[in-house]
Amino acid sequence: MGAEHGHTLHYHAHSLVHRLPAHLKIASALGFVLLVVATPRGATWPYAVHLLALLVAMRAARVPAAYLLKRAVVEVPFVAFALAMPFIATGPRVDVLGLSVSEPGLVAAGALLAKGTLGVLTALLLAATTEPADLLVGLARLRVPARLVEIMGFMVRYVDVVAAEWRRMSVARTSRLFDARSPRHWPVLARSLGVLFVRSYERGERVHLAMLSRGYTGSLPTLAAPAAIGPAQVLAGAALPTVAALALAGQAVLG
Repeated sequence: MGAEHGHTLHYHAHSLVHRLPAHLKIASALGFVLLVVATPRGATWPYAVHLLALLVAMRAARVPAAYLLKRAVVEVPFVAFALAMPFIATGPRVDVLGLSVSEPGLVAAGALLAKGTLGVLTALLLAATTEPADLLVGLARLRVPARLVEIMGFMVRYVDVVAAEWRRMSVARTSRLFDARSPRHWPVLARSLGVLFVRSYERGERVHLAMLSRGYTGSLPTLAAPAAIGPAQVLAGAALPTVAALALAGQAVLG
């Protein structure tokens, strides 16, 4: 199986957020994201409250904002779609910076950008403050089906192995003067992906046989018993979704 190792998303620090139990952080992040999604599209100040609460959590976790922002590039497709919505949506038109845009599309784009950004930053903060192995233990404690947890565990352990295999194949193609600069080279890349899939499948079979020979019976052993949770940890873990719930309730009352 290999030794436990860190992940590129994890930020090593010794903060209160890092010390919180993984399952508490997962439940807190999930509750916060659900409350953000439930925030009405036309609201403005609740999103500011959500962002402020998230920034406070980042400060408490001692994770630099630049560290998370560099890894938030995964949101770029959603940003591009949100920027296009005011121009492709129908409905009443308004002028913004000399451009005629759809008012409903503008509101929807703002909500999509706010919810997407908050959701991505929350997931990145969770990953930055929790080791992958602890995340798997937390998911198991939250009664996520064991098979799903094991699949995610193998994915975390062997995604670097598959990536290294792809890099070796890329070096082999480059050494043969291959340079994919046009759609004419896409069939070669497609065949390379097929070969990578076959090699990964074969490697998976070999790993499974090796595990069976070492006594694997369908479940991985737990290395340590989960620690008890104190009231202070519960309050710290519930702070983020509580603030989001108060902001949502205030929006419902004030309208």
